[in-house]
Amino acid sequence: MLAAVDDIAFTVRRSARARRVRVAVDADDGVHVTLPARAREREAALAVAELRPWIERRLAQVRAARERLAVPPGHVPYLGSQLALAPAAGRVRAHRRGDVLHVPADDARPAIERWYRRAAREEIAPRLDLAVAALGTRYERLTIRGQRTRWGSCSTTGAMSFNWRLVLAPEPVLDYVVWHEACHLEVMDHSKRFWALLERHRPGYREQQRWLRDNGAALVLPA
Repeated sequence: MLAAVDDIAFTVRRSARARRVRVAVDADDGVHVTLPARAREREAALAVAELRPWIERRLAQVRAARERLAVPPGHVPYLGSQLALAPAAGRVRAHRRGDVLHVPADDARPAIERWYRRAAREEIAPRLDLAVAALGTRYERLTIRGQRTRWGSCSTTGAMSFNWRLVLAPEPVLDYVVWHEACHLEVMDHSKRFWALLERHRPGYREQQRWLRDNGAALVLPA
C-alpha cells in the first residue's frame, strides 16, 4: 500500500512475524513501513511522522552514498570494478566475458539480477570454504538471498545465508562479511570473544564494517 505524510511517500507492508512497527529506508524502495498483522494502518503514518528527522537524514545519506558509488551509464559494479553492459536482441540470460556482461536487449534487469545471484554463489562459496577450514569448523548449506536488511546469517544448525548484493561492494567488504558469518559457527553471539576471533582472522575488519554501514543502503543495481 502506498501512502504519504506531507512530502514523505512510503509503502506499507504487513508481517505476521513483526512484533512492532518498523520503518526502513532503502535505495530501491525508498521509505517502507512494516506493520504487525493486527496493527492499525494509521500507526504507519504516526511512525513516519515521529521519525521524520531520522528519515530525512537517512534519505540524504542514501543519496550521498549512491553518488559515491555511481558508475557510468551502461555499466554495473562488481567487487570494486565495473562491467560494461552489452545488450543483445534475442538473448534471455546474462553472461560475462571478461569485463563485459552480455544481457538481453529488452527488460534486462531480471536477467542481470539472476546472473548476480549466480556470481555471488561462485564468489562466496570458496571464500566460505577457506574460512571454515581455517577455523576448523564446518557448515551445512549455503543459500544466496536478497534480504532487505541483512548481509549474512548463520543458524545454529550451520545453515549459511548471504545477500547477493555483496558482490556490488568492494572485494574486502565481501571477505569481511564471509568471515563474520563464519566466525558465528564458533561463537553465535556478538560477545568480546566473537570480536576477538574475527580480529584474529580478519585484522582491520572495522574499516569494512564502517564502509558497509555508510554505503550498504546504496548497494543496488543502477536504474
